[in-house]
Amino acid sequence: MWLIVGLGNPGPEYGWTPHNLGFLGVDALAERARIRVERPEAKSLVGLGQIAGQEIALAKPHTMMNLSGLAVRDLLERFECGPEEMVVLYDDVALPWGMLRVRQRGSAGSHNGLKSIIGTIGSSDFPRVRMGIQPDHPVGDLAAYVLRPMRKADLEIAAEMADQAAEAVELIITRGIAQAMNRFNRRVGPPEGPANENDL
Repeated sequence: MWLIVGLGNPGPEYGWTPHNLGFLGVDALAERARIRVERPEAKSLVGLGQIAGQEIALAKPHTMMNLSGLAVRDLLERFECGPEEMVVLYDDVALPWGMLRVRQRGSAGSHNGLKSIIGTIGSSDFPRVRMGIQPDHPVGDLAAYVLRPMRKADLEIAAEMADQAAEAVELIITRGIAQAMNRFNRRVGPPEGPANENDL
């Protein structure tokens, strides 16, 4: 079984903020796979179903972002998955708005939700889909920025990113992480330097 976890904060006040892009990605995948993510379980809302004949569990942790690891630990135990069978979807301020990147493993960077997961389960060896939210203007308070409702133009890009994230997850499950990286990491974006461990 595959466990697909989207990161975000529960509550309507956070629903359309950049920090909840992981939730939006799971919602897009749920719609494509006709899965309802509404069952309270393992400190999350969970939905079960299939993609291309493979069993999957979709989850949105309801612990608040900074404690995501508590829910993920319980989810891995509940569905008897190893970290390598989990895909995490999350927002990333290191990537420009609209850019998607698939990684096989790596550090948490500055993302507190990812830090919580890695610290709690003791592993960074899990695939993830990074969804870019880097502001196009100077921001004094980054924490406030990621929790502020998105502008209309950003909402349109966010919807596109959510759909792309769903496609990336489907590709990871059906064709493997390398295929997903080949497809989505070549999308047009700013020039990048040589690959490093953070791109794996």
